Amino acid sequence: MKRAYHNYWVYILTNKPNGTLYIGVTGGIDDWMERHIASEGSNFTTKYNLKILIYCEEFQYIQEAIA
Repeated sequence: MKRAYHNYWVYILTNKPNGTLYIGVTGGIDDWMERHIASEGSNFTTKYNLKILIYCEEFQYIQEAIA
């Protein structure tokens, strides 16, 4: 079944104030954040312990989220 509305998210993670930043795009922010918190996200986020969500914005189309 094809969905009429999609949810894509742009998000920014950090490890501390003025620390390392990571910008990501996902179709499921809840699931993806659980992975980051469990250190099962990308190698970069695991290496720098990026688990603090400082920004997220929702988009309907993936092209808009990436732009």
